[in-house]
Amino acid sequence: MKNLYFLFLFLLGYNLNAQFNIEHSVYFDTDVYTLTKTEKTRLQKFLSSLTKDEVLKIEIFGFCDDIGSNNYNLTLSQNRADAIKGIFSNASFFPEKISTVDGRGELLLNIVDETDPSVIRALNRRVDIVISYPEKKKDEKEIIKEEENKILLENVLFITGYSYLTRGSKRTLDKVAETLKKEKFSFVIQGHVCCTEGQLDAVDRKTNKRNLSIARAKYVYDYLLKKGIQQSRMSYEGMAHKFPLGGSEDKDRRVEILILSD
Repeated sequence: MKNLYFLFLFLLGYNLNAQFNIEHSVYFDTDVYTLTKTEKTRLQKFLSSLTKDEVLKIEIFGFCDDIGSNNYNLTLSQNRADAIKGIFSNASFFPEKISTVDGRGELLLNIVDETDPSVIRALNRRVDIVISYPEKKKDEKEIIKEEENKILLENVLFITGYSYLTRGSKRTLDKVAETLKKEKFSFVIQGHVCCTEGQLDAVDRKTNKRNLSIARAKYVYDYLLKKGIQQSRMSYEGMAHKFPLGGSEDKDRRVEILILSD
């Protein structure tokens, strides 16, 4: 139990009184910087799910695919970032807290392990939104009272609508793998999603199948397998939207490890 407790602290990032970020991405069609009706609705739902208390800062980063000249792409990505800033202003969601509105062109062309150029381009026609809040201080006694057979991978994040990890999340999952190698317990990797009706799973944008929570759990499973975690210790399952945590929707886009045995 002592080792598991320290694993809890590790996955919480050690710092119990730091800043935490909520991230969201919106996607654009080719050569435009206006949102589709679907993406506008997704963004509005995201904003309505957030608390306006204690927002520290808001950062907006625009991207585009590799079609077009460098200057054209930089301008297009900046226009996309500016368009999202305008939506924040119209929604009266703390426009004065926006610290960065940056068009970065095609900088992140290869952010995922994918060979289909159409998928890569679709993922890069986007704007990333990062909203920072102060981390609420948690007493260590409170942490140890949490479900002792379940670990929330708080810093393992996925690109919205896909089962691809963000680049920073891969570094976190590498550290998780190294920690798990020192343990012996078997476990189930559980994927969760947000924003669906009832207990339906979300749609994986890559395959158009309604199994996103399963795809995300399997991604983590395959990743840990490649890092040397024994297959006999692991299984995975999708929990869809059956167990929402409440509060902001980002908390439901999560992966948890359910410990079965020591």
